[in-house]
Amino acid sequence: MPLDPSFTGRSYPPSQPYDVSREKIREFADAIGATSPAYRDADAAKALGHRDVIAPPTFAIVVSMKTNETVMFDPELKLDYSRVVHGDQNFTHHRPITAGDRLVSVAHIDSITSRMGNDMITVRTEIGTVDGEPVTTARSMLVVRGEDA
Repeated sequence: MPLDPSFTGRSYPPSQPYDVSREKIREFADAIGATSPAYRDADAAKALGHRDVIAPPTFAIVVSMKTNETVMFDPELKLDYSRVVHGDQNFTHHRPITAGDRLVSVAHIDSITSRMGNDMITVRTEIGTVDGEPVTTARSMLVVRGEDA
């Protein structure tokens, strides 16, 4: 069943706060093979002008994925997740994610289009601190393969 384009413009409630720790950043950096000392050593990060260890740019996926699940599993949207392929992902960083941040994120459906029997849904997730400071804008485009694909 095709996705309903009238969901375009829908926003979802803010996520629960996500507490960013040095350990979570280190584990993520290890997992992706990121070697910058700023990801592990607070003194190295401070020497670069940061208040603490910073996260690799793609760490934002850890924060945004849980929020995006509220869209993907919205029973009203009727998205068949078994047919989803990740089409695109990008991040616009307003500042680095830093150890000690308490982040909340809000998902927005920016577009739903259909092409050649497949639906494409673009979700924008605004990530900010619990105090309202913008940190990262994450955009994901998901392709929902049609029944014949």
